[in-house]
Parts: sequence; structure tokens; C-alpha cells
Amino acid sequence: MRIFLTGATGFIGSHVLPQLLEAGHQVLGLSRSDAGAKQLEAAGAEVYRGTLEDPATLRRGAETADAVIHCAFDHDFSRFVENCQKDKRNIEALAEALAGSTRPLIITSGSGLGSHGPGTLSTEDFFDEADPNPRKSSEQAGDAAAASRGVNVSYVRLPQVHDTRKQGLITPLIEIARAKGRVGYVGEGKSRLAAAHVNDVARVYKLAVERAEPGARYHAVAEEGVPMRDIAEALGRSLSLPVVSLSEREAEEHFGAMRMFADLDMPASSALTREKLGWEPTGPSLLADLENLQR
Repeated sequence: MRIFLTGATGFIGSHVLPQLLEAGHQVLGLSRSDAGAKQLEAAGAEVYRGTLEDPATLRRGAETADAVIHCAFDHDFSRFVENCQKDKRNIEALAEALAGSTRPLIITSGSGLGSHGPGTLSTEDFFDEADPNPRKSSEQAGDAAAASRGVNVSYVRLPQVHDTRKQGLITPLIEIARAKGRVGYVGEGKSRLAAAHVNDVARVYKLAVERAEPGARYHAVAEEGVPMRDIAEALGRSLSLPVVSLSEREAEEHFGAMRMFADLDMPASSALTREKLGWEPTGPSLLADLENLQR
């Protein structure tokens, strides 16, 4: 297939790209810069110039493809709500190009959107439309495109995706720890984060686009839930910083704009994904990568 890959030079997309090429697919990679274009050319992809700020450029890229994998997202968490709405507009543009065809559109969202309630495992067969997480707008846009335009939409829901350089929401928490001189966790640190190594996650995208099952939701989850206290202690060892439990008031000051993410409990299952795709993660654990951070 000729696959239009947004976010092709990003953390996840740059790992999806070689797996698609190795499987014999042709990749049209989105880039907004000359540096990104050179990166894509060196990797063996065709370059397509466009930006997330101009949905029409994404629509035109999708028009030339047999399938679309949408990995791109603006990760400025100080503008998270605004960026979720931007993603919604971009999904609508991609869907417009694929309307009425069987060409698959793979949308990225978060594993927490399948949560059945506090303390429960998120599952692939559920979408909580009442979830306060504004990222739900990505799945709502996809569902609307499937219902109104007949687009073949499926979803890859992400946990904390990691290697030794990046670790999802944990990466900005590491920056805070370095700036504050200590690693903090809230209360007893019992909240949990699902996780998976980036290479395992990339394989889910490849399998999902090849399966092209309308309406499918996949969880790229290797570990169902790693406690925040364990995460903090691993960071403390890796960064040679003290690890402290923070009260609610202390957490507000310590985490700042990241406070809302500091004690989210987001465990998730991937049982249905493993069964449908025959996917078995093999990469290092989250704690192993945190113990071996590239500084």
C-alpha cells in the first residue's frame, strides 16, 4: 500500500516508518521542515510538505494514498484542550479525502478513553464519551466520519510510550524533577500508568493498517499499570535525586501545569488487541528504560 503517515518524523511515527517499509509498503511522510524532509528521504520515504495548522494540506496528502496513519499531535500540554480541537479538525480533513472508500484511516488516541470507571482496566471494546479528557474529540471525530461519510476508521490507543529518550507524560515530569532537585509523587503513589516500548507500539500501527477493520480499537499496551511510586523511585535512582511523597498542596506547586497528569490512574488491558492482531510485545519495560535514561 501507499500509506500517508503524519507525524512521520516524530517519536512514534519515526518508528512506524521503518516497519512499514520493511513490510513492503510505500510511505508518504508528512514534514513541515527541510530538516524533517531530509530525515524522511534518508529513511527511504517520499516527502510530503504540510502542517497541522493547515488541515487542507493533510487532506491533499490523504487523497493520494491507499491508507492513512495519523500519528501527528501537538504535545504542548499548556495548550492541551486547544490542541485536541486542532487534532479533531485534522481528522475531519483526512476523513474528507477518504470518504466513501474502503481506504483505512488509523487514528491515534489514548488508552484511558476505554476506562469503565476509577480503578478499572480500560478495554478496547468501550469508549467513554463522558470522559473529561479532551483527547476524546479525536475518537468522536473518527466515529462521526465513519457514520456520516462511510470512512473506514480504526484507532490505536496509546499508553505511556517509551524508550530511554522519551516516556510519554513522564518526560515532562523528569524535566520538573531536574529543575526542582527532587522526584515527587502524590500521596502513596498508587496511581498507575499503562506503558509500552515504542518499537512494540509501532508494530501495532502496522498490523492495524494491514487489517483495516472498520471501527476497531486497539490498545498498544505492554504493561497494564506501573505504579507512580515505582516510577518515581526508578527516576530517583537514575537521576540521583531524592524521592518524596507530596501532599495535594505540595503537588500543585511542584508539578505546575503538569499537575493534572501527575496522579492519573490509567491502567489498561490489551487482551483483545493481542487476540485480534497476534501482537506480543517484546521490548524493555518502562522501569528498565527509566533506569537507563539517556541524559
